[in-house]
Amino acid sequence: MKTLQFNIPVIQGQSITVQEDISESFYPHLHRHQEAQLMWITKGRGVLLVDETLHSFKENDIFFIGANQAHVFKSVSEDKASDAARSISIFFDPAGRLKQLFMLGEFEPLEQFLKQDSRGFKIPKMDFEVVSKRIMLLKQSEKIDKMMHFFYLLRTLSQISKRTDSLCPELMEAAVCSIGKNNRIEKVCHYINTHFKHGLTLESVAESAHLSPQAFCRYFKKHCGITLVGYLNRIRINEVCSQLGKDHLHLENISFIAYNCGFNSITNFNRVFKQIIGCTPKEYIMRYDQRHTENTIVSYV
Repeated sequence: MKTLQFNIPVIQGQSITVQEDISESFYPHLHRHQEAQLMWITKGRGVLLVDETLHSFKENDIFFIGANQAHVFKSVSEDKASDAARSISIFFDPAGRLKQLFMLGEFEPLEQFLKQDSRGFKIPKMDFEVVSKRIMLLKQSEKIDKMMHFFYLLRTLSQISKRTDSLCPELMEAAVCSIGKNNRIEKVCHYINTHFKHGLTLESVAESAHLSPQAFCRYFKKHCGITLVGYLNRIRINEVCSQLGKDHLHLENISFIAYNCGFNSITNFNRVFKQIIGCTPKEYIMRYDQRHTENTIVSYV
C-alpha cells in the first residue's frame, strides 16, 4: 500500500500543534508526517494500521505514533453521523524547532525516549486518566504554559513507555523520510502562512501550486486532511488569539484585529472564532485577563 506524505497544518511560530478533529470517519489514507503524534480517540472505533501491523481501537484509546511512522486509523462503525469520529491530537517535530531544547542535559531522558520509542505504543488503561488530563491541560493552555504542560506530558509518556510494547516489531527503513522545502505541499502551506492576512483566493493559492482550483481542492484535502478554508480559519484565529492576548489590547480592538488577520466579515469571524475556540472573542478576553491577574497575584505571593 502506497504511503502518502502528509503535511500537518502547523501554525507559523508554534512548535506544538493541538488539533481536535470531528467528522464522519477518520482520515482514510495510509500516511506519514515528520511530526510525532499523540492521538486520543474521544469517539469512534476501528482498526489502526502501523507499518503493516494491525491494532484495534475504540473510544478513549490513546496512541503515540513516532515521527515518520506510516499509519492510518480506519473507521469500522456504520454510524455516518457528522461527529462519528472524534479525536484530539498533539503533533510536534522532534527534529524541528524543539531539537535544541532536547539537546540540553536536563532533557536527556526525553531525548532518549523519542529516539527509543519511534515505533510508537498504546497508553495502558491504568494510565488513561493521567494522560488524558495532561492532554486537556495542554489543549487549554497558551504560550509558555503550553510548553510547560507539553514537557510534563512528555515526561509522563517516557515513564509509561518503559512498560509497554511497541506498535510494530521494527521501524521500516523505507518508511523513514523527511519533508523538504522542495515538496509541493510544503511550498503551498508556506505561501498560505505568509499571505494569510491578505485576500487569498482559491485561484491564487491553486496557481501557486500550479494546479487547477478543482485539482487543488482534492490535493490539499488529501495531503492536509482539511479544506483550504478550514486551514485559513485556523491560522487566522490563532493569530487573532495571539493579538488579543497582548496586555494593551482590549474589546474595542477586536474588529480591527479580525480585519487585519484576513477576515472581511465580523459576523463570519465571530462564528468561526466560537467554532474553533469554543467561546466568543469577548469571553476569551475576559478569561485571558482573569488568568493573567491570577498569575500576577501568584508571582507576588
